[in-house]
Amino acid sequence: MSNVISVGMADFKTAKTPDILLTAGLGSCIGICIHDPILKVGGMAHIMLPTASGSLGGNPAKYADTALGLLLKEIFGMGANTSRLRAKMAGGAQMFSFPGKPPVLKIGERNAEAVEQELKKHGIPLLTTDVGGSFGRTIHFDVGTGELHIRTINQGEKVI
Repeated sequence: MSNVISVGMADFKTAKTPDILLTAGLGSCIGICIHDPILKVGGMAHIMLPTASGSLGGNPAKYADTALGLLLKEIFGMGANTSRLRAKMAGGAQMFSFPGKPPVLKIGERNAEAVEQELKKHGIPLLTTDVGGSFGRTIHFDVGTGELHIRTINQGEKVI
């Protein structure tokens, strides 16, 4: 029987099969999921901002450029191997817009780009994404199968 492990904002967790990792409230935030399909272990981070540069300390799990390294350290501690790791991500929406005005800040887009750069830096392929749009997401990541279930209001559900 699987446990559902909740990942909060600016948080990350790891799990092994048959557990499920879940995060809700992905607007401009990114849910990044890393999976080792041989060991059937993985992790999820709920990233809020692209970089920690200029921040006054705080929670490193909040930022793409620091959270991914923390998550990988824990996954490697479970026996995962870099050559087997695969990633999927969701989120990165443009949640706020004003009629007649260009999108402000583009945090979601910048978050997605920062996560992609960090994955490349660590040599982890990004298999698939569900990013952008103007709607929030809730995601469930099955570390046994590597399936990422995405649920959105008015957009339905899908598995990637």
